[in-house]
Order: sequence, then structure tokens, then C-alpha cells
Amino acid sequence: MEGLVDEILRDVLTRVGGIDWCVTEFIRVCDRLLAASTFEKLAPELAQGARTAAGTPMRVQLLGSDPVCLGDNAAFACELGAPVIDLNFGCPAKTVNKSRGGAVLLKEPELLHAIVREVRRAVPAAIPVTAKMRLGFDSPDGALDCARALAEGGAQQIVVHARTKVDGYKPPAHWEWVARVQEAVKVPVFANGEIWTLDDWRRCREVSGVEDIMLGRGLVSRPDLARQIAAARAGETVREMTWAELQPLLQDFWRQARRKLAPRYAPGRLKQWLGMLTRSYPEAVVLFAEVRRESDCARIDALLGVPELARDWAEAV
Repeated sequence: MEGLVDEILRDVLTRVGGIDWCVTEFIRVCDRLLAASTFEKLAPELAQGARTAAGTPMRVQLLGSDPVCLGDNAAFACELGAPVIDLNFGCPAKTVNKSRGGAVLLKEPELLHAIVREVRRAVPAAIPVTAKMRLGFDSPDGALDCARALAEGGAQQIVVHARTKVDGYKPPAHWEWVARVQEAVKVPVFANGEIWTLDDWRRCREVSGVEDIMLGRGLVSRPDLARQIAAARAGETVREMTWAELQPLLQDFWRQARRKLAPRYAPGRLKQWLGMLTRSYPEAVVLFAEVRRESDCARIDALLGVPELARDWAEAV
């Protein structure tokens, strides 16, 4: 989820609990070995043992189409501390697909196989290689061939976003195809797509037949969704996070965004996450209406209840 689930949001979301592991934004690989600074920028957790501050393991995700170049960069990522290499064959963005990355590669199962095989060959045997795919580019007809190509190439887990590239994020997700993929390969398959609530998870598990899932937009919109699912799986009482409990996380997200980004960009990051929270919290709708046209960081500090930020910035200047 490029431009959304960066290290700040990974930090905040993994603090809530219920997440077994997380993945970086994709790191685009073209025609050269990337500098260490590129990995450090997009995966700063590598400096902390590839874990978030909450201790959640982080995987490094690569995107590209050149098998050898991807292998070289995967090997370098492992030298920098990546515990798992994940390969992105699911991104539906037009700009990514035009540069022969993401879901467009689902048209070429042989290339999928070559990429995974080369990455598997390049990285240490103890480091898993995993992959994420969609059901296809414009049709799910080749989904099983793509999944087999990934598994036979050496992918040890496959996440299936249960829509094609052309489907984008338009409901529904076709979870029944996840079941077909799991029947076609011998490696664990994870279901992904349209899991926004605990009830969605239950339906997905029933239709797909798989136990494990990957959360994306659903977790960003409902930060305790993974924790709810973990409680339900353990037979424990499920308690939903209140807005009062979420507020300190939102405030800390803003603090970190203020430190990382220039004042002209920080408000946009806040609005991006807050806009997604409106799906789950009526209070977020009210707050979003107050900040959506606001660009002054000091006024946003006040709206979020963190006026000390304005004082700190004034003293720093």
C-alpha cells in the first residue's frame, strides 16, 4: 500500500495488537542494485532487527520484472537484515503496470516462475520468499497457473487478493477463488480483499476455506480489526476499540508525521488516514470535516488536542 502504510502507520497499527507480521510498502526494482539508503528509507525497521517498536516482524517487499535484478536486490536486502522477502504481483496501479510491475505480470506465468526461482536462488536458504498475487489481470482464468508458477518457483506462502487487476477494489472479492488456489498448490495460501469487519472475516473463512488472511484497507480503517479476529479465533470476548482509545494513536501518528514531513505535506498524511477512519468511526467524520481544508499545522495541532507541538516547533524555529 504505497504511500499509506509507511513506518509511521506500521508503528501505530502494530501497537494495537493481533498482527503476526507486516510488510513494507513495495520497493521498486528496475535495472540496478539499489542503495542501502533506499531500503533504509522505506524499511527503517531494518535498523531495529526488522521489527516495529511493538516487536512485530516486518517483511521487505520488492516489485519489478527483472529476475536477476530482483534476486540481487533481495540478497542485498537480506544482508541489511530482511527476515523475509515478499514479491508483489498484485499492485493494480496503472503507473506501476505500465513499467511492467505488479499485476500486469500475471499475464506471464513463466516470468512469475522465473522471478521467484531467481530470488529463491539468490537469498539464503533460511530466509523465506513469499508472494502476493491477484486473480489475474482481466480474468481469473489463469489464476491457478499463476499460483502454481509462484509455488513451483519457490514461494513458501502466497497471498491472494481475490479480485483481478481490472476489478481494482470494486466489491465483491471472489473468495471462492482462494479456495481453488489452495487446492492447486501445496504451500499456505492467505486470503485478502474486502475484509472490513469481524463478520467479513467469518464469511471469508467460510467461503475461502483458509484460516489465514492478510488485512490491508480494512485494518487501516479499523485499527483493532486484527485484534478482534485474534480474540475471536481464541474464543475470547471481542471488544471493539473506542474512539477515546484510538485518539492517542491518532495524535502520535500526527506527531510522527510532523517530525518526518515538511509542514506542507504532513496535513495530507493525516487526512489520508483520517479519511479512511471515517468508514468505522462517526467521530472521525466530524474531525475529518474540520481538518480536510486545513493546511496550517498549528491549527491541526489544536484540533487534535496536541497544542504542545505548536510550542515545540516555535521553540525550534
